[in-house]
Amino acid sequence: MHNKGQHSIRAIVFDFDGTLAELHLDFFLMKQKLAALVEEYIGCSPPASLPALEWVEILTAQVQQVEAAAGHAFRKRAHSIILTMELEAARKGRLFEFSRPLLEALREDDVRTAIITRNCDPAVRIVFPDLESYCDCFLSRDHVPQVKPDPDHLLRALQLLSIEPGSALMVGDHPIDIATGRRAGVRSAGVHSGNASPKDLLESGADWVAGNCRELVQRLKNQGLI
Repeated sequence: MHNKGQHSIRAIVFDFDGTLAELHLDFFLMKQKLAALVEEYIGCSPPASLPALEWVEILTAQVQQVEAAAGHAFRKRAHSIILTMELEAARKGRLFEFSRPLLEALREDDVRTAIITRNCDPAVRIVFPDLESYCDCFLSRDHVPQVKPDPDHLLRALQLLSIEPGSALMVGDHPIDIATGRRAGVRSAGVHSGNASPKDLLESGADWVAGNCRELVQRLKNQGLI
């Protein structure tokens, strides 16, 4: 343990897929399947630019406008598609080889850690069954009323860690993660170990960009922030 300065990082909140683990989910295919499903209810609806979870809510409202009783059934079937794809992807997935050692090292450096994800709890636990042994807090979409980029997802994790936003860092592989940090008043870092490019992450407002979490943490240590 060492003395930390005013702007040091006392907690790091990680995204999961693409950040600590390989990214296998095909979000484009997911939205194609959702588009095919909604055609059964209200006709053609090409995939939106919105993420799948938010798009399902909009589609559910559209279905309800046409037939009020059908909205619940559509939403249930849509989430079944998402869940099935998440579990299939998790069975193909694995943690990055550096993830467990990195989380252990952060604990030794007295840095609290959390994982927040839009993924479901069972899928994450397929890939990382011993996650409670390596991080201090885990909040999937099943544990919160609103998922990131809603800042509440991140702020709930920080509350459980007893860490103020100004002493935390949000790390993820997608502009959604950067937006979450900015909305919560938390510094953010992007890693291009998922699908987003360094340019995407920088343009989203990331304070740091690195190839992966291991490179990022080493840079933060070099800067005296950990």
